[in-house]
Amino acid sequence: MALLPIIHAPDPRLKVKSKPVGTVDGEIRKLLDDMLETMHAAPGIGLAAIQVGVAKRVLVIDIAKEGEPRNPLRIINPEIVGLSDHDKVWEEGCLSLPEQYAEVARPEWVDVAYLDENGRRRQLRADGVLAVCLQHEMDHLDGILFVDHLSAVKRSMILRKLVKQKRLAQAAE
Repeated sequence: MALLPIIHAPDPRLKVKSKPVGTVDGEIRKLLDDMLETMHAAPGIGLAAIQVGVAKRVLVIDIAKEGEPRNPLRIINPEIVGLSDHDKVWEEGCLSLPEQYAEVARPEWVDVAYLDENGRRRQLRADGVLAVCLQHEMDHLDGILFVDHLSAVKRSMILRKLVKQKRLAQAAE
């Protein structure tokens, strides 16, 4: 397994729409394993392949809290097949927008169909943090960042902070 570099906004690669995976093979399984290692090391609870520069509809999630056994989900070609009529507001952050957080309203539960790491068709109903994480990571697959759900003013403030952080980091090198 290997740690992969996480792309930070504003980077145009994060706006790319990911392509479906045709065949679940060893290459995809290695990508999933590398993504999980990268996500856990960051640390985070979700990571989409596009965040590590791979435009494939692949994501990983592990919402286990510190001290709990890890319970990773390896998800390929996810699609929402049902969702709540009611929204819930959660504070979200993102490994591609380090140290930036904002409240986002999303459906409080979702039903998601996907392929697992063995290519088997699965479906799950998620609520709470898992529902938020799934929707957040699936947005990445369509080139959508959580800040795209915010007002233009809030989004602009966060993106300006990230540009400033990037400039300061480059100046320090």
